[in-house]
Amino acid sequence: MNESLRMRAAKALMWIAGLGLPALAHAQDAALDPADSGDTAWLLAATLLGLLLVLPGLALFNAGRARAQSLASVMTQTAAVVALVSVLWIVVGYTLAFGTVSNGWLGSGNAWMLIDLGNVRQDTLVPESAYALFEMVFALVAPALLVGAWVDRARFGWVIGFAALWSLIVYAPIAHWVWGGGWLATRLGTVDYAGGLVVHVSAGVSALVVALLLGRRERFATAVASTGSSPLLTITGAALVWAGSLALAGGSAFAAGDDAAMALVNTHVAAAVAALAWLLLDRLKGAKPGPTGLARGVVAGLAIVAPAAAYISPGMAVVLGILGAVLAKGAARVVQGHLQIDDSLGVFAGHGVTGAAGTVLTALVLNPAFGGTGYGPGMDLAHQVVGQVVGVVTVAAWSAIATAIAALMVSMALPMRVTREDELAGLDKASHGEDAYQPD
Repeated sequence: MNESLRMRAAKALMWIAGLGLPALAHAQDAALDPADSGDTAWLLAATLLGLLLVLPGLALFNAGRARAQSLASVMTQTAAVVALVSVLWIVVGYTLAFGTVSNGWLGSGNAWMLIDLGNVRQDTLVPESAYALFEMVFALVAPALLVGAWVDRARFGWVIGFAALWSLIVYAPIAHWVWGGGWLATRLGTVDYAGGLVVHVSAGVSALVVALLLGRRERFATAVASTGSSPLLTITGAALVWAGSLALAGGSAFAAGDDAAMALVNTHVAAAVAALAWLLLDRLKGAKPGPTGLARGVVAGLAIVAPAAAYISPGMAVVLGILGAVLAKGAARVVQGHLQIDDSLGVFAGHGVTGAAGTVLTALVLNPAFGGTGYGPGMDLAHQVVGQVVGVVTVAAWSAIATAIAALMVSMALPMRVTREDELAGLDKASHGEDAYQPD
């Protein structure tokens, strides 16, 4: 009897111990996981908030500045581009941009379909899955910005085909050169904290090329003079873009620390100052300040501060914000007024020019004498200027050439431009649906 009791007691103890084994194994796995839970939580939150920049931020910002007949088309194009590029990023985009470095020009195919991700991303304390998701938001912003270049006249089918090809042959290589351990960063020391070069310059230059290929709208002069069909949508979209950009700036530190906080402060200050500067410029010109001008100022400030957001003092962010408004407003006047290039919503002026200026000025504002955090190992002002200028020239040249090739390749199968009748009516059969278009 006593032997039987002892056996039962032993079995009971073994069963109780067995209940703890899964928890023990999990605890051991957790101890081996080098990812920091706080940094990971911050990055995931920044990713979700960053999506406000793309959907609905850019969709509303662009739609509000288009005419009423094009509102649904602009929003549909933006959403479709985001959906398609999201899938492409998971399948092949991420590995092209951030796969294991092979020759400095493109990432290798180790992470296609995200099948070979490390526990943590190199040089960070966050899981590579979280890193890939965060970088996807930047990959979505760039082609979504391009929608503003062809408002009122590009066919929906061509838009989708072009955006897909552009994300792979323009954005992915550039992201690798600067952020993925490619040649611009490792050989020249080119710096771009939150997308001034990778996103804004690439999208801005590409927008200018597309605008030249498409030609001007039928009612170009009237369209340029218009502030859009819904300033309320424009300012609402700009507010979401503002908040989303703050999230992307803070998340680009990949850690919940001082760099993230400083990036948030500088990005916010630059956007606020640029918005006020744009309103002041409107007033000095004799125009009535309005929501569209304020919204465009916000975007200009966000673009010019992005390359150096975590590396400068708030005082320098104020200076950059003023410069962003002046440069964007002046460039828009030159491109659309003097050169008569129909970049519908001023993507080149608002993003390309300001992003390039911010990237080059980063070489100067990094100097501790101006409140900057200083240069990297082996770098000084002269070397940094070379790295930044070569970065801008290279990205601009590649964006222009590859964009022209992609646009023309897609146009061989899918016409670029809607018919004159559809353009004047503001209808695009593909983006509104066949039922919404009734021919005469």
